[in-house]
Amino acid sequence: MTIPGINNICVVGAGNMGHQIALCFAIAGYKVKCTDINEEILKKAENFADTYLPQRVAKGKMTEEVAKQARANISFTTDLKEAAGDADVVVEAILEKLDLKLKLFAQLDEICPPHTILATNSSFIVSSKIAPATKRPEKVCNMHFFNPALVMKLVEVVNGPHTSDEVAQKIYDLAKDIGKVPVMLKKEIYGFLVNRIVAAINHEALHIYDMGVASYEDIDKAVVYALGHPMGPFRLMDLTGIDLSYYIGMERYRETGDPAYKPSPIIVEKFVKGEWGEKKGKGFYDYSKK
Repeated sequence: MTIPGINNICVVGAGNMGHQIALCFAIAGYKVKCTDINEEILKKAENFADTYLPQRVAKGKMTEEVAKQARANISFTTDLKEAAGDADVVVEAILEKLDLKLKLFAQLDEICPPHTILATNSSFIVSSKIAPATKRPEKVCNMHFFNPALVMKLVEVVNGPHTSDEVAQKIYDLAKDIGKVPVMLKKEIYGFLVNRIVAAINHEALHIYDMGVASYEDIDKAVVYALGHPMGPFRLMDLTGIDLSYYIGMERYRETGDPAYKPSPIIVEKFVKGEWGEKKGKGFYDYSKK
């Protein structure tokens, strides 16, 4: 913990991404408050912390002292004011819906001290769409972690047209301080770096599947064994969440009006069925026995 002026961090959203992001900060020595309006999700997040840290110690990946301090560094609450009231940095990790983010950032702007940086973990929505909900647009930026956040090293930091260079650099340094490998985007672009490339792959994979050219299993095999990817696009969508794929596609479609951005028929089908991937026990693949 070496970034001047950053001691307390709030993570809003305790889902798969949020609670792991919060733990990344806690392990690095920052005081973290993780908050969510859903008590059940928050309890699962707390249980994860109570399980994950001792497991790391048992595997020899972390000392008992570091694990104990990390657990002491993180707390969980449904009270947004309690979580964000003394935060130096807030990282938002809620659903990929612009209207929800706008409402939350307006609340955070009222709750947080004037110096607080408000970062969004959004994987597609640029922060210039969120910043107008606040009176501190220069302190709003993208800080995008990858799933699973405790494992994946890369963090994308986006220096939007409204973001001050000082704030973008501070978030870049913060990512580096917690052991991540940050990259700085000098301008906003839809999908940033990684997801822009992944979206192109997923779009083509879904198109091939929808045309009946090949099964999703064989498309995954082709990408893994010919291109050397660690997992195929369908397995990756199961991991990141098919609901996320649906929301991103619909958000982009509403924004542009271009039907090419509508979610694939199979994505819509699985979204409606609640087959959202690993977190639901079924997506393209069956995880019920896992």
